Amino acid sequence: MEALVVDAGSKLLKAGAAIPDQAPAMIIPSQMKRMVEEDGSSSADNTTTVFEDVTLDPIERGLVRDWDAMEDLLRYVVYTGLGWEEGNEGNILFTDPLCTPKAIREQLVQLMFETFNVSGFYASEQAVLSLYAVGRISGCTVDIGHGKIDIAPVLEGAVQHIASKRFELGGTELTKLFAQELGKSNPTMNLNMSDIEKLKEQYANCVEDEIAYAKTQSCEIEQHTLPDGQVISIGRERYSVGEALFQPSILGLEEHGIVEQLVRIISTVSSENHRQLLENTVLCGGTTSMIGFESRFQKEANLCSSAIRPTLVKPPEYMPENLGMYSAWVGGAILAKVVFPQNQHVTKADYDETGPSVVHRKCF
Repeated sequence: MEALVVDAGSKLLKAGAAIPDQAPAMIIPSQMKRMVEEDGSSSADNTTTVFEDVTLDPIERGLVRDWDAMEDLLRYVVYTGLGWEEGNEGNILFTDPLCTPKAIREQLVQLMFETFNVSGFYASEQAVLSLYAVGRISGCTVDIGHGKIDIAPVLEGAVQHIASKRFELGGTELTKLFAQELGKSNPTMNLNMSDIEKLKEQYANCVEDEIAYAKTQSCEIEQHTLPDGQVISIGRERYSVGEALFQPSILGLEEHGIVEQLVRIISTVSSENHRQLLENTVLCGGTTSMIGFESRFQKEANLCSSAIRPTLVKPPEYMPENLGMYSAWVGGAILAKVVFPQNQHVTKADYDETGPSVVHRKCF
C-alpha cells in the first residue's frame, strides 16, 4: 500500500497516494461547515442533517488552530476520500510549513498514532519538498499562500531558519484589497468574500512593470454579470492585486517588494552560497499562478541591484501542470518513496518508546 501524503494549507488541502508524477488525488477546501442533526417533526426516528451557517477553519496562516476540526477533516480525507480501512492504516507523510512550532508537530504525530493508528509517520518542511519537486536540494523558495508568504533558503536539503522569513500576508489580504477596490467602482455591489475570491482568481493579472501599472489608470473596463444578475465593472482593480506584491505600499505596508525581500534575505547567508540559492529560485503557492506573475517576477529579478540575480527554476516536463500549486505535495511524494522503504520514518515502536518528541529526532 502506497504511503499517503498530506499537504494541508489554509485554503486547500492536497492529499493522495505517493505517486510523484501525478497531481494529488484530492484537492479540497480546508474550510468546513458545522453539521447538526435535528429531530424531524413527524417521528422521533426521523432526523435530518442540516448545515449550520458556521464555518470552521482548522488551519490559519499555515498552522493548525482547531484540532477537533482538523481531526474531522483528516478522518474524511484518509477514510472516505482515499480509502483507508480502520484497523488497516498505512504510512503517512505531512508537509510542515515554515516556522511550525514544536508543540504543533508533536500534537500532529500524537494524533496520527493515538487516534488514526498509523503504521509510520514522517514530516518534512514545505520549502525542502518544493525544491525536491523540481529536482533540487539547494535553492530558495518563495511560497505565496492563502494566509502567508514564506521565503526560505535551503542548503543541501536543510532550511536555513535564521535567514528565512515569514510575512503575515497572502491571498487573503489580496482578496480584501480587491474587495475594497471593487467597492469604490461598484458602490451598490453586494458580494460575499467567497464570490470576490472567485472573481480575483478569474481576473487578477500582473502587468510587466511599474510603468505599465501606472498606465492601467485608463485601462479598459470589463462588465461581469454575476449569477444573481448583478453587473459589476472591473477595471484597474484586477492589476492592483498582483502589483501589491511588488509595491506593498498599495496595501498600506512599508515593506520592500517580493523580489527585493528575496535578495535581502539571501544577503544574510554566507556569500559563497548566494549563487546556488538565487539561481535556483522556486515559486510556489496558489497566488504565484496569477497570470503574468512569473514573468514580472523574473523581470524585476533581472533589474535588481544584486550582483547575482534570482533565476527561476522551470519544473521538469514530466511533472504535472500547475506544479507550483502543489509542489510541496509532489516533493512529499518523492520523499515518501525514500523514507518509508528505508525505515527512516517514525514507527509505532519509536512513538511508544519516546512519545511525541520523537518527531524532532526523526523528522528534520
